[in-house]
This record gives sequence, structure tokens and C-alpha cells, in this order.
Amino acid sequence: MLSGIFSLLTAGLFVVMHAPDVALTEAAVGAGAATVLLLGAVSLTTREQKPTPIKPLPVLILVATGMVLIYGTLSLPPFGAPDTPAHIHVAPRYLEEAPVATASPNVVTAILASYRGWDTLGEVVVIFAAGIGVLFLLGNWRRRLRERGE
Repeated sequence: MLSGIFSLLTAGLFVVMHAPDVALTEAAVGAGAATVLLLGAVSLTTREQKPTPIKPLPVLILVATGMVLIYGTLSLPPFGAPDTPAHIHVAPRYLEEAPVATASPNVVTAILASYRGWDTLGEVVVIFAAGIGVLFLLGNWRRRLRERGE
């Protein structure tokens, strides 16, 4: 509960700092999805631990995924390099076109409210759909355990 309250207060601070997209995402992920998943996990735990054997296939998939992710980061440009595509193409376009395209004199507000607004809405919809999916999966899992008598 403290984690959910902390996330909600953090979302409020983001609103005060004029970052509504970050506040909306924090409220959805931190105060919403993370709290619900944590409470669901706590409700599924028991006092006794059941022995679970280590299966090699999930470990192999985990190691392979980690290696692919590490390999993908090797081709990234150095952090803060001025010749990256984001600094050459995207930033100048935003600085030149944002005030005209969005009718906002503040470039940061134009980017957050106009360009990133739909992105944030999409993130919240995806997170909400994932949370609903997890709740459906947890509900079916609990029902199947009750049917088997465990």
C-alpha cells in the first residue's frame, strides 16, 4: 500500500512540475498496475514453499535473450554523442517547427502536449490492456487450482 501511495504522490509531483504525460504514466504503472499486481501476488502466496525443479529450457531462453539484448546495445552510439540521429534530425526539426505546428511558444510544452500526448495515451492503453490480461490469467489460474482441490 505504501508503494501505491508513493507512486500516487509522485504522479502528483509530476503534475506540479508540468509533466502531465509522465504523471499519467506513473499513475497507471506505479499506483495502478504495480499495486494491483503486488496485491495479487501477495494473495496467491502460501505459508509453505513448494519445491520447484529448475527447468533448463527457460534458463536457456533467458540467457539467449540477454545475449541478444547485450549484442543490440553494442551498436548504439556513445551516450551524449552530438552526431546521433536524434540530435541531427529530430531536435532541429522540433525546434524549428514546433511553435508553428502546435501554436505553442514553449517548445517543451509543444513536445509534451502535442507530439508525445498520443504516445502517452498509447502507453497507458497498452499498460491497461496488459493489466487486464494478467488479472484474467490470475483469475483462471486460481479457479483451476480450486477445481483440482489444491
